[in-house]
Amino acid sequence: MESAPHIEFQGMEASPEFRDKITLQLSRLEERFGRITACRVTVKAPSGHRHVGDPYEIKIFLSLPGEREVAVDRTPHQDERFQEFEFALHDAFSRAERQLQDQVERLRGAVKQHG
Repeated sequence: MESAPHIEFQGMEASPEFRDKITLQLSRLEERFGRITACRVTVKAPSGHRHVGDPYEIKIFLSLPGEREVAVDRTPHQDERFQEFEFALHDAFSRAERQLQDQVERLRGAVKQHG
C-alpha cells in the first residue's frame, strides 16, 4: 500500500485488538490482489439504544491504480450475528474481496461491461 491505512472508530475507543484484526484482513487482501494504493476503514459501534442489540457497521474504501475504487458501505442486515465484531468484519472484507475480484476480471476482459 502506498500510504498507511486509515482506521477510524466511531462511538467506541480505538481497540488495539480490533485494529490488529483489521490490519490482518487488509494484508490478506494485499497478498491476494496487491496494488491497493490507499485504504480507509470505519468501524461504528452498536448504539445500544434499542431493545434488540444494534449491529457493528464497518465501511471499507479502497483506492486502486487507474483511479478505480472499491467501496463497501451498505448498512448491515438486521441479523444478530452483526452484533459480533468478528462477524461484521469478516462480512465487510468478504464483500470487498468480491468487488476486488470483479475488478480483476474486468481488467482481464473476462467480464463484459455494459453501458
